[in-house]
Amino acid sequence: MRELNVEKITQAVKEMCIEANHFLSPDMNEAIKDSMKKEESEIGKKILSQLEENLKIAKEDMIPICQDTGMAVVFLKIGQDVHLVGGSITDAVNEGVKEGYTEGFLRKSVVNDPIIRENTKDNTPAVIHYEMVEGENVEITVAPKGFGSENMSKIYMLKPAEGIEGVKAAVLSAVKDAGPNACPPMVLGVGIGGTFEKCALLAKKALLRPIGKHSEIAYVKDLEEELLEKINNLGIGPGGLGGKVTALSVSVETYPTHIAGMPVAVNICCHVNRHVTRTL
Repeated sequence: MRELNVEKITQAVKEMCIEANHFLSPDMNEAIKDSMKKEESEIGKKILSQLEENLKIAKEDMIPICQDTGMAVVFLKIGQDVHLVGGSITDAVNEGVKEGYTEGFLRKSVVNDPIIRENTKDNTPAVIHYEMVEGENVEITVAPKGFGSENMSKIYMLKPAEGIEGVKAAVLSAVKDAGPNACPPMVLGVGIGGTFEKCALLAKKALLRPIGKHSEIAYVKDLEEELLEKINNLGIGPGGLGGKVTALSVSVETYPTHIAGMPVAVNICCHVNRHVTRTL
């Protein structure tokens, strides 16, 4: 059995919070560049060009890509053959977020209670998802989530009889409701199945999938492609000012569910779909 001190997790999370907020992943960079070729609207092209320039400035001058540096969402895949030592893994992750947001001069956006709303001043606590897997490594994904797009996300508890057409209608409804408020061009994660909370987690995880990588399930791949086409025909466009590029990607994850229901979650992310993964 391998031992891993949680101090290494703290250090990694700290560095990843800073990295994710300053450097967009290569697949997202390419997706924005490719969108310039697809966009037909002049104002849409101008907005996409400004987004590219913003990414360049953020990278070169170490300025956050977006002023909303998000609430830290952390996914941990913990190998069942690793023994974590040196303290609580939850405390270690939150310490990493605290150090990353404080030392990285990132905006602190977390309040300690949803009603009282006093700022915690260090962007903790993070939202942490744990998964036990085989092996002796710990895989960490840090995905800061801004709330302009998070606020436009939806959960639908569909009837099974509504079928795949009901799913399509739900996703399109969420995008129409979001309009310019989700800072398009957006990335959509869609979760289908499970329970109320499981479909939301599926949708959140779907946002982590590299742009252009489709589901290995044939009908899901077809659904992803059809939804992207239909969304981009809505005319919302970059910045919500019209055009062909409303979304850069649609990723769908599915899970078994109950005979009486079909939960569907649509987690919307703006063009700043930030995520960094490391393995310790």
